Amino acid sequence: MYNDIKLEKGLYNLSGKSFTAALEELDPSSAYAGTPLEKLDAFERQLKRFNIRISGQDCDCVEKFFSTTETAVLFPEFVTRSIRKGFNETILGSVCAVKTVTNSGQYLGCELDDTEEYDTTSQSSVLPEATVTESTTAVTLAKYGRLISASYEAIRQQRLDVFGVMLRSIGVRLAASVVKDAVTVLATGAEGTETATTTLAYSDLAALYGCFSDFEMNTVIASPDNAALIAAMEQLKDCNADQKGRLVLPLGAELVKCAAADDDKIIGIDRSFALEFITSTDLVMETDKLIDRQLDQITVSITCGFKKITPDAVKVLTIKSGE
Repeated sequence: MYNDIKLEKGLYNLSGKSFTAALEELDPSSAYAGTPLEKLDAFERQLKRFNIRISGQDCDCVEKFFSTTETAVLFPEFVTRSIRKGFNETILGSVCAVKTVTNSGQYLGCELDDTEEYDTTSQSSVLPEATVTESTTAVTLAKYGRLISASYEAIRQQRLDVFGVMLRSIGVRLAASVVKDAVTVLATGAEGTETATTTLAYSDLAALYGCFSDFEMNTVIASPDNAALIAAMEQLKDCNADQKGRLVLPLGAELVKCAAADDDKIIGIDRSFALEFITSTDLVMETDKLIDRQLDQITVSITCGFKKITPDAVKVLTIKSGE
C-alpha cells in the first residue's frame, strides 16, 4: 500500500523511468480500482499520505514538503509537474500530431513520397506506389531552458498553490520559446495562397481553406495582430470559443493566437497530420538540489525539435506587402 512506500532520492535516478513511473511500480494505481483513491496516481497518493495540500482553502506552504526527509523527496516532482502543466497548456497540443522520444541529439525519421494520383487502376496495370524512406536530412534537437533562483528562506512560507502558478508561468514561457521552432518548420516550404489586397479579409481565409484537398484545415495559426483582425471580422460575430477559450471559425478551424507567427503569414494546418514533436528528454531538473533545499540556482530544460510529417497538411496564406 501507499503508506508503506520508502521514499528516497534514488527513485529519480532509475534509467528510463520518471519519478512517478518508479512510484507506480511500487504502488500500482490498478490496485485501487473501485476505492476512493482510484482517481489518484502514485504521486498524489503520497501527497495524501503525508497530508500535503497543494491547493484549496487549506493549502500548505512550501516548507510542508521539508517536514521530513521522505516528504522532501516529493518536492522535485511537485516543481516538475507544475512547470510541465504550464508547458502543456500552450498551443503545442493544438499543432502537434505526434510526440517522438529519441535517445539522440539528432533525428532522421521517415519521409513519405505519395504524389501519384489516387484513381482507379485496371486489372493488368501496376498499382501506383507510395514510398516510405529514411529522411536524408536530420533534425538537430535544440536545448531550451531556464535558470530559477529562489532561496529556501524566500519561498518557505509561500503557499503551494501560488508557488505552483509561478512555476506554471515558467512552463508557459518555456513552451513559447519552443513554439517558435514549430512555427518555422510548419511555414518553411509550405504552399498556399496570397491575399487579394494588403488588408486581410475573410475571403482570404476562405481561400486558404480551399487550398486543402485531401486534408482538413482544423487549425489556423496567426500572430496576435492578425488574430485580433480575424476576431473582429463581421463573419465571426456569432462564433463561440472552445473549452480553451479559442475561437472556432465558421470554417470549423480553431484560431490559435501565437506570438511566434509572422505578421505577414497565416498558417493553416490539419493538426492530425502536420507536425511531429521530437524530444530526447522530458523536463530535466536538478532533483538533488531541490531535495536538499539548495534552491539558489536550479535549472529546468528540455531538448526538442520538430519535423513536418505531411506537407499537404500545411498551407500558408501570405499577406501582401503595402510597399
